[in-house]
Amino acid sequence: MAEKNILAYFKSPEQAEKALEQIKTLKLADSSIDRFDGYPGDGLDHIENPVTSDFPSLGSLTLGGDFLPNAGILAAASVSASGMSSGGEANEITGRDILLTVVIEEEDFEKAMAIVQNEGALV
Repeated sequence: MAEKNILAYFKSPEQAEKALEQIKTLKLADSSIDRFDGYPGDGLDHIENPVTSDFPSLGSLTLGGDFLPNAGILAAASVSASGMSSGGEANEITGRDILLTVVIEEEDFEKAMAIVQNEGALV
């Protein structure tokens, strides 16, 4: 049988996990849930670094990320780094940064699409 792919973007890991639990009742070939950001390196995985005068980039200092050198410059220009975003509280990044990737049998594709959309995904 043929397989189809779904890339569904969510606002929280819990939303993606809830959708995946429902999709697991279908003919699922493979799946993953990942968090991503727009910068190369370990990004916003938050490194453990005390604030000193020795830091690799402004993105590292303001966001606590372990960015590659040029990506740190780009990250520092982000609205999340400036504190001027219209996002959430406590330096929270808002938006869809959780990706649910699903490989499913073609016969269950429409059912899986309905599930992720009902759980709030952008597909």
